Amino acid sequence: MLNFNFKENYILEDDFVKLSPLKIEHVEQLLDIANESDIWKYSFIKGNGIENLTKYIQAAIDNQKAKKEYPFVVFDKTKNEFAGSTRYCEINPILKAIRLGYTWYGKEFRGTGLNKHCKYVLFQFAFEHMDVERIGLGSYIENEISIAAMESVGCKKEGVLRGIFPATNGIGRTDAVLMSILKNEWNDTVKFELENKLNKKRKDT
Repeated sequence: MLNFNFKENYILEDDFVKLSPLKIEHVEQLLDIANESDIWKYSFIKGNGIENLTKYIQAAIDNQKAKKEYPFVVFDKTKNEFAGSTRYCEINPILKAIRLGYTWYGKEFRGTGLNKHCKYVLFQFAFEHMDVERIGLGSYIENEISIAAMESVGCKKEGVLRGIFPATNGIGRTDAVLMSILKNEWNDTVKFELENKLNKKRKDT
C-alpha cells in the first residue's frame, strides 16, 4: 500500500516552485493562463473560460475526494505568480503505481526550468514518501514538445496506444505515447541527473 492520505494538504516545493492542493478559489488566479489559445490544444477536456475552468477544477477536487486523483496548483517563486496546474492521477495503491497528468503552464513559464523543478518535487515525493514503484506519463503523439520534456526529466518511452484520443482537428482519432519512470531508475540515476540539470540551470541564470 502507498503512504498517502488524500485528505492531507501536501506542499511540494524547492527554491523555484511550490505545489499546493488545487482549490476552487484558484479559478481566479489561473483564469488568464487558462484562456491562452494553445493551452488546451492537446487536451480533450477544456478549461478555457470561467465556466469551463470552474468545472475543470471542481471535477479534479471531486476526484480527490473520491481518492482517484490529487491535483496541485503550481506557483513560480521567482516570478511570484501562479503558473498552472498538474496532478497525480490513476493512483493505484495495490500496484503502488500512479500517473502524472493534466499538466499545463502559462506561456511565460515554459522553457524557464519550471517544469523540471515541478517534476523533481513530484518524483521525489512519489518515490521517497508515497513509496510508489512506478510513475506513468503520456502525451498526444503529435505533441513533440511534451514528449521531449518528459524525456529530459528521465522518462522512457514504453509504447503507443493507437487511436485513444479524438484527433485535435476533430476528424478521426490519434495515438498516445506512453512513458514511465521506475523507482530503481530514480534511485540509481535519474534523481542525480535531474539535480545536475537543475543546478546547471541555476548557475546559468
